[in-house]
Amino acid sequence: MVRGARQPQQPRSRLAPRLTGTVEKPPRKRRSSIRGSGDSRHSPSQGERHFTEKTEFALKEIMSSGGAEDDIPQGERKTVTDFCYLLDKSKQLFNGLRDLPQYGQKQWQSYFGRTFDVYTKLWKFQQQHRQVLDNRYGLKRWQIGEIASKIGQLYYHYYLRTSETSYLNEAFSFYSAIRQRSYYSQVNKEDRPELVVKKLRYYARFIVVCLLLNKMDVVKDLVKELSDEIEDYTHRFNTEDQVEWNLVLQEVAAFIEADPVMVLNDDNTIVITSNRLTETGAPLLEQGMIVGQLSLADALIIGNCNNQVKFSELTVDMFRMLQALEREPMNLASQMNKPGMQESADKPTRRENPHKYLLYKPTFSQLYTFLAASFKELPANSVLLIYLSATGVFPTGRSDSEGPYDFGGVLTNSNRDIINGDAIHKRNQSHKEMHCLHPGDLYPFTRKPLFIIVDSSNSVAYKNFTNLFGQPLVCLLSPTAYPKALQDQSQRGSLFTLFLNNPLMAFLFVSGLSSMRRGLWEKCQEYLRKINRDIAQLLTHSRSIDQAFLQFFGDEFLRLLLTRFIFCSATMRMHKIFRETRNYPESYPQLPRDETVENPHLQKHILELASILDVRNVFFENTIDDY
Repeated sequence: MVRGARQPQQPRSRLAPRLTGTVEKPPRKRRSSIRGSGDSRHSPSQGERHFTEKTEFALKEIMSSGGAEDDIPQGERKTVTDFCYLLDKSKQLFNGLRDLPQYGQKQWQSYFGRTFDVYTKLWKFQQQHRQVLDNRYGLKRWQIGEIASKIGQLYYHYYLRTSETSYLNEAFSFYSAIRQRSYYSQVNKEDRPELVVKKLRYYARFIVVCLLLNKMDVVKDLVKELSDEIEDYTHRFNTEDQVEWNLVLQEVAAFIEADPVMVLNDDNTIVITSNRLTETGAPLLEQGMIVGQLSLADALIIGNCNNQVKFSELTVDMFRMLQALEREPMNLASQMNKPGMQESADKPTRRENPHKYLLYKPTFSQLYTFLAASFKELPANSVLLIYLSATGVFPTGRSDSEGPYDFGGVLTNSNRDIINGDAIHKRNQSHKEMHCLHPGDLYPFTRKPLFIIVDSSNSVAYKNFTNLFGQPLVCLLSPTAYPKALQDQSQRGSLFTLFLNNPLMAFLFVSGLSSMRRGLWEKCQEYLRKINRDIAQLLTHSRSIDQAFLQFFGDEFLRLLLTRFIFCSATMRMHKIFRETRNYPESYPQLPRDETVENPHLQKHILELASILDVRNVFFENTIDDY
């Protein structure tokens, strides 16, 4: 993840791991496992060995500490020398990852490959020569844990760049093994606070991975362990970073409680729901449906909402949109047991997830750099998606013109201009806000298919778009305000983004429900899939809909976002407390209301869903007559 200038008014922890992408290339199908499976045949030659002065000195100290240096067998001496070489080389390569460009999908693939190869060899080497390294090098368990942690970080950063959740699972495997084997257990016995900080950082990284995998039970256990470790750390060393580590705990605690509705088993345990795209998630295209062949290839997810819950520079809105643009990981073992899987060999393989950039509080220059990189590398017949979850910037005073810079926009980076509340107003009316992203700023990128989602108090600024180049262009715009009667949940994420990520949970929330039994939840999910199929038919059968919507409808992710958007808009228009125009989502181009968001057939479905939940009383029965 990339972030811009830090906002001084909002304290944040610099101790939690940042979502900063640094690696790209997978290990060429070589799987380095905590159990040990890699090529360990490499042994550095004399010409390859190159140590820093610090490493050379440390090596001499280690070799002489076990007695006279001449008494050490040549084979054991070579083992220690080779290990020190691999350890030093791995650190150099890992640190070099930070200097590589964070944008672009190809510039640093080869560097990642070299880094992963060295760590694979290092891991296997220490496994095969553990006894010699214990006796002659003094290898400690926390040092083994550090190597495993670095490999986990490599897998995790590769996931960030590719959205391939299989690599996120690999990171989880390494982090989990570190915990199971207690590699860091002896750290607390050493009087070295920097080692304890390594352990705390490991916990924070592990928590991030578990959050992304929706392993909330593990997260809760890790948070408890981390809390105990922080308490012990601050008590023993009386450090100055106690406040920051406590902030880490507060952030993750708020993050895991962000969902407004709980799904419960019969024994009242919480059901963990995943909102990634499943095989049956997006409505299927019926035979004869005429839609475009564009596919979503790249996405920029941008977050800068004032006071919204976040963890590790990932806001709740960013987290929800991140998962809405990923497929559910497939368990190949269970899939092979399903009927009919024998014939699947001839079927095309499942498409990959779109590549994503996570930008937290980016400056305008950072945002434009990443936009330009995505635009440049966008393949033919592909779509670039831009998601903006940010504070609104409103125009001040009257303007004689109504151009793309006269309606304001959204603030992508909060510096000293933050004011309590959601709006930013410049004192000097003749100047624009430096880090405001105006609709006009995106005009150059409309030369290729562009899909924009704006969740902001000034989302309507993007309603004034002009399609200059004739390429497919759609903007989905959030309500600019929500009814006062609705409980304020803005700190726990936007209602609009929740509808795009988990429409049933959003529907329950606006209906005043805070919990539900699993059986009823699954029944409603099945009915919601029927509603999505009907919405898809409404769109494709419409005679007056703008063709841009149909151009994007061939892609599963965009199809699901469009159907959820229409469901969201129809729900809000039928709800009794959503009565102002600013309470409703809008779009560019405009959707034909009578055929989509105000279609009687869709309204009937929403009322039926409300009846299943026994909340029909919060919706208007004869909606069209009530307008």
